[in-house]
Amino acid sequence: MQKEIIEIPVISEAIRRLGVPLSPVVRANGFVFVSGLPPIDLATGKIIRGDIEAQTDASLKAVKAALETAGSSLDRVVKALVYVSNAAYFPSINRVYARYFPDRPPARTFVAVGSWPLEFDIEIECIALA
Repeated sequence: MQKEIIEIPVISEAIRRLGVPLSPVVRANGFVFVSGLPPIDLATGKIIRGDIEAQTDASLKAVKAALETAGSSLDRVVKALVYVSNAAYFPSINRVYARYFPDRPPARTFVAVGSWPLEFDIEIECIALA
């Protein structure tokens, strides 16, 4: 059992620039663990602003990129965790989320949180099969 840190283009560098002590993706023992990813622009590494649907889409695109770089995919996700600044966003988030997980969606937890140190409203993490 070894822990392998996966370098994700743009995302890993953006996290290092912020000085946050985490690995965006870790592969271990047949699983891929994706840290909570905010709505990050995959070209620039900057936070995407906009309504909750635009932020959800950007966050899920980041999760998808992280999984694929680690050799997994969205259809191999077994558990997703959605953290959001306002529980009232639930229906809007579900509309976008359903496009990424149209069939046999993973187990999921949805949690409303107080705030983050940056300006965004959603962060999504997951666990997938490698």
